[in-house]
Amino acid sequence: MRKRNVAILFRLNRKEAEALDKKVKKSGLSREAYLRHLISGVVPRDAPPPDYYSMMRELHRIGNNLNQIAQKAHTLNVVDVQRYDRDMRMFEYTVKKITEAVILPEPMKEETRRGM
Repeated sequence: MRKRNVAILFRLNRKEAEALDKKVKKSGLSREAYLRHLISGVVPRDAPPPDYYSMMRELHRIGNNLNQIAQKAHTLNVVDVQRYDRDMRMFEYTVKKITEAVILPEPMKEETRRGM
């Protein structure tokens, strides 16, 4: 059985439909997913540029390489553990912030939510 079994039909004028379709297209989501985001109180972001995913893969590869280097250096006892841990946390924080800024939907502003 489907989780979403309540169908809702509503009408828009041409201008409203075009505005919705334009926003949906920019987000890269389906119309239904876009509207579910809005109902949940978040505004979907525009789809990231195609280069975003390749850049994030590269950042993750760099993080992996850093971990491998650190493991080897730790085995040989030639690593500044505190400095490495600090820099790794900064790297992970930066990747997280980039993801939040580009991918994750934004919470609706309070004045917008009150109008719903």
